[in-house]
Amino acid sequence: MQKILIVDDETTILETVSGILEDEGFLVRTAEDGPQALRLMENENLPDLVLLDIWMPGMDGLEVLEKMREQWPHVPVVIMSGHGNIETAVKATKLGAYDFIEKPLSYEPLIVTLGNALKFQALANENVILKAKTERGVRELTGISPAIRNLRDQIAIVAPTEAWILITGENGTGKELVARTVHYASARKDKPLIDVNCAAIPEELIESELFGHEKGAFTGASSMKRGKFDLANGGTLFLDEIGDMSLKTQAKILRILQEQQFSRVGGSKTIKVDVRIIAATNKDLEQAIKKGEFREDLYYRLNVIPIEVPPLRNRREDIPLLVNEFIEEFRKENIKAPVRKVSDQVMEALQQYDWPGNVRELRNIIERMFILSGKEEITLEDLPSGFGQYRGARATRGSQAVRPGQTAPWLQCGDFRKARAMFEKEYLTHKLMEHSGNVKKTAEAIGIERRHLHRKIKSLDITLPRQSSPCDTPASNMAQ
Repeated sequence: MQKILIVDDETTILETVSGILEDEGFLVRTAEDGPQALRLMENENLPDLVLLDIWMPGMDGLEVLEKMREQWPHVPVVIMSGHGNIETAVKATKLGAYDFIEKPLSYEPLIVTLGNALKFQALANENVILKAKTERGVRELTGISPAIRNLRDQIAIVAPTEAWILITGENGTGKELVARTVHYASARKDKPLIDVNCAAIPEELIESELFGHEKGAFTGASSMKRGKFDLANGGTLFLDEIGDMSLKTQAKILRILQEQQFSRVGGSKTIKVDVRIIAATNKDLEQAIKKGEFREDLYYRLNVIPIEVPPLRNRREDIPLLVNEFIEEFRKENIKAPVRKVSDQVMEALQQYDWPGNVRELRNIIERMFILSGKEEITLEDLPSGFGQYRGARATRGSQAVRPGQTAPWLQCGDFRKARAMFEKEYLTHKLMEHSGNVKKTAEAIGIERRHLHRKIKSLDITLPRQSSPCDTPASNMAQ
């Protein structure tokens, strides 16, 4: 329900307009003068719109408008006046008012004006969210491995709920991407997703970053600043690397998480918020608790739904898809670059490497080779020196990669039919990945009819790689 604050010194106006707006389904609060209106906005959840009278005793509407635009620029204000003139309307507009309506108020113009103001603000908020999505490159998790399919299933279950989530996993696995996937699959997707890198903010500044500060709270605080909790109101707050937060800050975070309210640094007013918390860490928090480095009560508050992001070495069959995705991304950024693919030998080497830096490391390696190669196909000679031991090795791609000294899994099977099915599934999966899941091209390449390949895919329960299309969202600069 949208909330409207009406500010007018005439009790009759407050009662009449409140009744009209409540009948239209709005939640209405009223204030009889400017100072009371400002106090309400400081102490309660902000309204979606303010309907403000110009002529009031003491602090007039233009002065109130100026203060509102300074502290809460995202809240639209509609000015009303019984003594309106062009000069006043122009001044109000310059100060940031959305519109100016004259008294006596008429029902239809009032509802239309307020409706337009709310729609305009909703579009402005949507543009901010879409811009953030574009800049950060929101996209689906890439992969066909059982580990990624299981991760997608978990997200599909928990995203629509309001449950808090603790994401764990090694550096570079894509914890932030998982958090974004959860947010944009939730009921809060049209509200802000605010992220906080707890490891990157200095201890002396983290309270100001999280809770905001009042003007003059400390040296350099020349104006009021809204904190991350305030900005995330109604949406999701992503606390990345929560394990690197100091015990002192952990205690303050815990109190806010329990009460969903806080005060800005240097302020005494209590601000209530409604946020969903998603936290992430690459640390073993249970071990950190035993060492006295992490609060046990905070851990149990955050760890409602645990999600573990698998390391890349446990999903090697996804590497070809990721490589092709990264190359396509870099080609869009640098259309003059000749690189279009990597050789089979390079792909095999990439699938054998253990990737301690996970998807982030893979992306960096592909970008390096893309920039330095200078030819259409990336070959073994383009691999960094650390891949020397993999240059001459041959590996069978798929869910069960064969490493040097190992025997192919189907050779260890005592039943001929089972062994053949294992080989066919791995062979066809490999060929389908080579052709980005295109069944027609795969069938032509291996010399069988498309209908026969379709039957094999169904009987062997092969998951097709997702084919890219011109409408796909560009890959993110952020590692998965």
